[in-house]
Amino acid sequence: MRLGVPVPLRCGPCHSRAVTASDQDVAGASRLPDEADTDDLAAALLAWYDRHARDLPWRAGPGAPPPDPYRVWLSEVMLQQTTVAAVKGYFAAFITRWPRVEDLAAASPDEVMAAWAGLGYYARARNLHACAQAVAAQGGRFPGTEAELRALPGLGAYTAAAVAAIAFGERAVVVDANVERVVARLNAIAEPLPAARPAIRAAADRITPALRAGDFAQAMMDLGATVCTSRNPRCLLCPLAAWCAARAHGAPERFPVKPPRKARPARRGQAFWIERAGAVWLVTRAARGMLGGMRALPDDGWTARADGAAVPPFAADWQPRGAVTHAFTHCDLTLSLWSADLPSGNPPGEGMWWPVAQLGEAGLPTLFARAAERVLGDCP
Repeated sequence: MRLGVPVPLRCGPCHSRAVTASDQDVAGASRLPDEADTDDLAAALLAWYDRHARDLPWRAGPGAPPPDPYRVWLSEVMLQQTTVAAVKGYFAAFITRWPRVEDLAAASPDEVMAAWAGLGYYARARNLHACAQAVAAQGGRFPGTEAELRALPGLGAYTAAAVAAIAFGERAVVVDANVERVVARLNAIAEPLPAARPAIRAAADRITPALRAGDFAQAMMDLGATVCTSRNPRCLLCPLAAWCAARAHGAPERFPVKPPRKARPARRGQAFWIERAGAVWLVTRAARGMLGGMRALPDDGWTARADGAAVPPFAADWQPRGAVTHAFTHCDLTLSLWSADLPSGNPPGEGMWWPVAQLGEAGLPTLFARAAERVLGDCP
C-alpha cells in the first residue's frame, strides 16, 4: 500500500503491537502521497483545525490575519521543551511587563533572567534577550523569511520555521515533538529517533501546503497534542486516520520508534545558606553551564567528594539543613544544604546580600528556590 491512498478504517479502538519483519510493506516504507493526496490531506486537517483549534493567548484564530511576530517568537521560545500549561502564565507576565520587543530589549539581563526563573532551560532566556536586542536594533521589526530569521541570535531551525509560517505565512516546514509523532505515524517510519528525523522532516515537507502555512503548522501541533498523543491516541477522532499507515496496521503507539532510554547519571553537591542580619548571600552563576546567569546560593560546583563530606567556602559553625533533589535533562542532582550565620563582613568572592523577606523577588531557579524553602522550613 502507498501512504496517501485512504485505507479502510477499522472499527473499534486502536490496537498496538510490536513492529515485526512482516510489516516491511508499511513500516519504514515512508512512501509519500502524490500532489492530489497531499491536497486532500491538508484540506482535511485544516477543516478539523477550523473547528477544534486550541484557544491560546499567543495565537490568532484559524483563518485570521497573522498574529504579532513578537508574540509568536516569544511563545515559541518559551514552548521549547516546556508544556503549554507551564508557559501560559510566563507568557502573560512577559507581555504585560514588556509589550513590545523594544521593551524587552531595554530590560537588564538580570530582570529577564529573574522573570524567566522557574521555566527552566535558562540559555533560552539569554538568547531571548540577545535576539530582542538584535531586532530592536533593526527598528523593532522581525525579518519575514525563514532564512533571515535564522540569522538572529538564538533562533534555530525550528523557531525560525515556526515564526516564518505562523507570523508571516511563509511555507516553512515546522516540526516539533507533536508534529514529529504525527508524521512518523502517518508514514510508519520504523527507523529509531534521532536517526529518523531527516526522513520525518522530508515527509512533513511533502504534506505542507503553500496556502495557510501557519494554520497548517499549528493544526499539526494541535493534532499531536490532543488526538495523536503519545499514549492512547484517539484515532477514531483523527482527521488523518484514512492516510495513516500506523493506524492501518494497528500499531500507532509504536511510532515514532525511540531508542532505549539511558539512565541519567547521579550527581551530588553542596549548597550553602549564609545569613547576616536578615539577609542571605546570593551569587550569580557563570553565564555558561547549568542555570547559567541565574542568582543562586553559593555551592561547590556539584562536585562533592565521593564520601559526601562538605567543603564549605569558609570556616563557620555550619549546620546541616537536609537536602533537595532535582532532575535535570542529563543528570539527577542531590544537593545537601548547610547554613551558617556571618556576624559581619562578606563571604569570599562576588555576591550580594538579599533580604530573606524579599527572597521571592530574587528570581531563583526552581532548584535553589526549593533549597531556600527547605532551609527556612528547617530553621527554628
